[in-house]
Amino acid sequence: MKKNSELKVLGIDLGASSGRGILGSFDGERLKLDEISRFINTPVTTRGMLCWDFPALLRDVRAAAEAGAAGGALSAGIDTWGVDYGYISREGELIAPPAHYRDGRTDGIRVYFERSMPGDRLYGITGIQSMNFNTVYQLAADVRDRPELPGKAYKMLFMPDLFGFFLTGETACEYTIASTGALLDARTRDLSDEVLAAAGVGRSLFAPVIQPGRVLGSHVTEAGRALKVINVASHDTASAVLSVPTTAAPGDFVYISSGTWSLMGTELTSPRIDADSRRMNWTNEGGVFGTVRFLKNIMGLWLLQESRRQWEREGKKYTFDELSSAAEAATPFGSLIDPDAPEFASPGDLPGRIATFCARTGQTVPETPGECVRIIFDSLALCYRRTLENLAAQTGKRPSAINIVGGGSKDVTLNRLTADVSGLPVLAGPSEATAAGNILMQLISLGEISGLAEARAVVASSFETREFLPDPSREIYDRAYERFLGILGR
Repeated sequence: MKKNSELKVLGIDLGASSGRGILGSFDGERLKLDEISRFINTPVTTRGMLCWDFPALLRDVRAAAEAGAAGGALSAGIDTWGVDYGYISREGELIAPPAHYRDGRTDGIRVYFERSMPGDRLYGITGIQSMNFNTVYQLAADVRDRPELPGKAYKMLFMPDLFGFFLTGETACEYTIASTGALLDARTRDLSDEVLAAAGVGRSLFAPVIQPGRVLGSHVTEAGRALKVINVASHDTASAVLSVPTTAAPGDFVYISSGTWSLMGTELTSPRIDADSRRMNWTNEGGVFGTVRFLKNIMGLWLLQESRRQWEREGKKYTFDELSSAAEAATPFGSLIDPDAPEFASPGDLPGRIATFCARTGQTVPETPGECVRIIFDSLALCYRRTLENLAAQTGKRPSAINIVGGGSKDVTLNRLTADVSGLPVLAGPSEATAAGNILMQLISLGEISGLAEARAVVASSFETREFLPDPSREIYDRAYERFLGILGR
């Protein structure tokens, strides 16, 4: 391992509700992370469409770059959520606000799209889980309803590439972010002309697909300092999985990247695309160094976050710790929901929708925030067990533990429930997995770390993890799981 006294790089990590600038300091053995900026990511409604407030976000990204350069950062990398994008003109201007993946413009779009390409053919090429907001469906909706946008655009850029363009003037289509949208051939790891044609767009709309680790260009701050901008694994989950502290071989470990979404799966060396993976709606997203993230998208802590926002709209403010403690005190497995039910996907009164779901399925309706959050946690843990069993059925492997990384790894109640319900130990941490993965990819690009195995060794030596052992008594969890499967109708 190379020695370099406190080499510093900047990770800019944008999530669906907030963003941060994280300064990473690497001494050749350990990585230290310091948050130097934080900002809110609040969607806006523009002409009836839910959009990202790109001007505000770009201002915050540039401010993070200023702070990082002032703090001694040599380079910067940007990661964001998946599937969303913006159009730029030949003059380098943003043509329209980037649409939010939770906007309703793609409701029912799959029926429209399948006139051009059947769902089994789309999955057979891309290996991507079918969800209304997949990029391919968003593009098809644009071609149908807003054809002037792709028609006059010079390039369509995924969100991290869009920020990178406005920092450097250079265009790119980074592989891990592009892989999320069902536009790539999972086997060739390049854009599929057949899929693009079905969506109604051409290859010329896209920059060349590149692998993470390439220097995109340079950004000069207002203070005159230059930052290399590096294409990291720019899908936030790809960065998070890079920093899972494991020595296990691909396919031999299971991770949950826990945040707004819970991304649960394993790492493979090639895509798994067959009748079982399509029936179970599993996805094959791009990872670093030739890996594939074979995973399932689960609604995740969005359910808690949006419930908390609803209570705040009603004048009741709770911290996440307060809600978690209230859930701990509530009756376990009293009522259950399907976390991925369509009614929970859009913003609004999530507690009311949870109550309606419970009433409709003949269960006790929650009356307090603690009871509501307990339903969310219990149902997520049971969903993780079902996902684990789906994965084992496809790979023939059962891991010895579950690695939980990301912000959700700090929730002790959910971690304990996940261990108890799954029957497997849970190793929780690091909570800053995405920022760590972003920064580690920069260090690899700069020649300070040799590759994936060494990066994970750095994570293991730099950040603490907490182990949660399962309750040896299984009866209560097995009964709850059978009820859960009944609610799902499976």
